[in-house]
Amino acid sequence: MIDGSTTHHGSLEGALDALETEANALLQAAASLTRAAKRAKAAAETGMVRDLPQVLAAAQQLAADVVVAADRLQQGWRFDVEDWFSSGEYAKELLAAAAEGGVNAFESDDRILCYPVIVQVSSGDSSVVIDKKKDRRIRPSVVVAALRAAQQREPKFKHEAFIESLALAYDFVIASKSMRPGAAVKLLDVYNVLTIMPGSAREYTRPEFARDIYLLDQSGHVTTKKGRKMSLPASALTRSGGVLRTVTRNGQAKDYAGISFEEPGA
Repeated sequence: MIDGSTTHHGSLEGALDALETEANALLQAAASLTRAAKRAKAAAETGMVRDLPQVLAAAQQLAADVVVAADRLQQGWRFDVEDWFSSGEYAKELLAAAAEGGVNAFESDDRILCYPVIVQVSSGDSSVVIDKKKDRRIRPSVVVAALRAAQQREPKFKHEAFIESLALAYDFVIASKSMRPGAAVKLLDVYNVLTIMPGSAREYTRPEFARDIYLLDQSGHVTTKKGRKMSLPASALTRSGGVLRTVTRNGQAKDYAGISFEEPGA
């Protein structure tokens, strides 16, 4: 259950901002105490005994101020992060922060799609996984900054190897269903072939596959080494279900459903 302090701040970002303020107050108090201690040390080194009573009294008061600031810092953190994650509120806050920061993102299949990366919120250990890289820096504004930086980099994508894998998986689907070469098949069937090994679907998820299809589509690399041309028909297959959704460079939802490979000279 999220307690009163959580609802008071209204968000993880707000709670962390308040805690940061208290931490700054403690740093300032500690700095003042350090300066007082240095004055006491200098007075002792030089024998300026007439200054000692005032310097020591100031140090004692500043030490008390440090204790108060440390207590405020300790008491200022009562945010139930685990509950915030498990309830889905963190994902909502992250999406809201992305929208506020001008970063296009939306939720699909329990993941946050933000071209060119896929974000998974891990409630088990209060972390985020960005393209399979776990990160415990979960402050929404920090995550959004990382997403913005990722969008400014060109995605690392090996389209040549990917289209060859697609062609092989496509041929397997065609053969298993006794379909004519060049016929359109469901992308989901191709994905199932690519992830046929145990555990493969966990390592390479549908959102990742859909993202890679989009990257390949945008690359313009639609021909295999053997000259077979790929196309991504959608209309009829989209209506039959099994749609894969991703997000475009402009932050719009993009659906893919089918794929075909035309033989050279066909």
